Amino acid sequence: MNPIDISKFEQIKATGNLPSPRGVALAIIRLAQREDASMAELARVVKSDPAFVGRLIKAANSVNTSPGRPVVSVRDALVVLGMPAVRNLALGFSLLSQYHRGACRNFDYRRFWSGSLAFALAFQALTMRTRAAAAEEAFSVGLLARVGELALATLFPTEYSEILGNAANEELQHLLRAEQRAFAMNHRDLTVAMLADWGIPRVFTDPVGHHELPDAATYPEGSRQYTLVHSLALGRHVARICVASEADRGALMSQLFVLGSRVGIDAEALNVLCDGVVRDWVEWGRVLNIMTVPLPPFEELAKPQRPAADALAPEEGGAAAALRVLVVEGDPAARFALRQVLEREGYEVHDAMDAQDGLRATLEVHPHIMVIDCANGVALTRALRQTRVGRGVYVLILTQVEDEERLVEAFEAGVDDYMTKPLRPRLLAARLRAGSRMVRMQEEIERDRENIRHFAAELAVTNRRLQEVALTDSLTGFPNRRYAMERIQQEWNLSCRTGRPLVAMVIDLDGFKQVNDTYGHDVGDAYLRQAAGAIRLGLRAQDVVCRTGGDEFLVICPDTELKPALVCAERVRKAVEATPIRSGLLQLKATLSIGVAVRADDMADAEALVKRADQGVYLAKQRGRNQIAAPQASG
Repeated sequence: MNPIDISKFEQIKATGNLPSPRGVALAIIRLAQREDASMAELARVVKSDPAFVGRLIKAANSVNTSPGRPVVSVRDALVVLGMPAVRNLALGFSLLSQYHRGACRNFDYRRFWSGSLAFALAFQALTMRTRAAAAEEAFSVGLLARVGELALATLFPTEYSEILGNAANEELQHLLRAEQRAFAMNHRDLTVAMLADWGIPRVFTDPVGHHELPDAATYPEGSRQYTLVHSLALGRHVARICVASEADRGALMSQLFVLGSRVGIDAEALNVLCDGVVRDWVEWGRVLNIMTVPLPPFEELAKPQRPAADALAPEEGGAAAALRVLVVEGDPAARFALRQVLEREGYEVHDAMDAQDGLRATLEVHPHIMVIDCANGVALTRALRQTRVGRGVYVLILTQVEDEERLVEAFEAGVDDYMTKPLRPRLLAARLRAGSRMVRMQEEIERDRENIRHFAAELAVTNRRLQEVALTDSLTGFPNRRYAMERIQQEWNLSCRTGRPLVAMVIDLDGFKQVNDTYGHDVGDAYLRQAAGAIRLGLRAQDVVCRTGGDEFLVICPDTELKPALVCAERVRKAVEATPIRSGLLQLKATLSIGVAVRADDMADAEALVKRADQGVYLAKQRGRNQIAAPQASG
């Protein structure tokens, strides 16, 4: 691997055309470069981009070593990931958002990002297994490990498209040589230069530079760098399988296990790891709006597969698809001449003879641009602008003379541009290129709107999940004290308005402190979980049970009088008493003291109701525990 000429790279960088981060991502990267930057400052910047917040929390949970305590806040995510990983994630997600389409016809942007996402997840899963590098940084390294290819497609779209077309079925070395001849650099060296320029540590950039041809690397077998190079090679191969056609996957599977053996993973373990990568790939694809496809288990993929269509064939209307132009011209000779000019320019051309035929064709073809003879132009454009399909079409009319009144009328009807006859091919092509830029800008705006709608929906889901986590006790799965207080206030207000009865039960586990002190917190946690399960079984469907403290529960019973509530409480007491509590070889018996109270006129608020039920717990404890007590009950 020959390092890229630094002066050449600096010249390219100075043009401003290299893929680079923008917006919040750029602010995060600049902040991370400051030695005095704090996590609080970083959190403020991150929170200004709701979409990135959701992705950051998801990324943090993917490497969180405490699965029982999910990451639910930006601050927790920053602590789990660390500033370098956050910077790299911001960089990767920013490039993905900006460069998911482009002008290089033979560069499949959709497949590139889908494969890069699978690469990122595979490399992260492998580093979590091999411990050769920090897993929190591995995701973004895998996501950016092919960025040199994207850079060449961005810098030299026409030339690189030709190279890719000629090298479609050639070996990697052929592509690298063709790139070197054309651009005095290749995508591999450009990737390394870009990653280094963005501050990715050399521990990653050197292996990234070698991973496409891992056998050429000279790292000692078993060394950290050797493991990283071959983990990257394996991760990329997993990604190739993910985006390959069904017919091609079988041939790729045999090489998968060879690569796996080089990092010490046998076939069975590798199949399990890859199945997990695919699950995450599909889930992340929904989050990032990237096309993914479910795959069969990798164990099945190793068997011969039936031929099928390419799973990720270039989508219609994608970056590589030509813009559709509809020509509306009554003169067959003029229509033919227009078609020739437009097809030479790479447009997908459709035609119609008159305004009525043109309107029908518009609804069928959904053109991006329309070239209309002036005789049909004004009426047809006015009709188009009244339809949803026709509002965004770029309309150019052809006129014999520059009649000012007719042109004003045309522009007021919604025409975008005009050109006088006779046909001048070069000028027409130039006018349409300007129109194409407008169309692309409109598409970009629409994609941004769609992204905003997608991010808003994603954020709403994330907020609901965060709210659920914030109101749930992680040990028992019951709602927590915060939820309990909010809910009983709601039920209190409803009961006061409607006059319907409301009961509160306070449940306290007998002797829980002694269990914790004698057997430790692990046994205490098992004791709580199993007792909570028994409590739930004894309650009715409409009852709401919450864990409000260490060994204390609150049960809210809407539309319930005191007598049936006491029956329910007795059922709960018996259910817990009859449930053996097991932890390993240990078996214990749990009992409850339950206080029951019903809303009464002398109670000022919901808190008074809970206090009355709590008095019942105190009475039950006084009477010997494992009992029910209701201070309002007669006798």
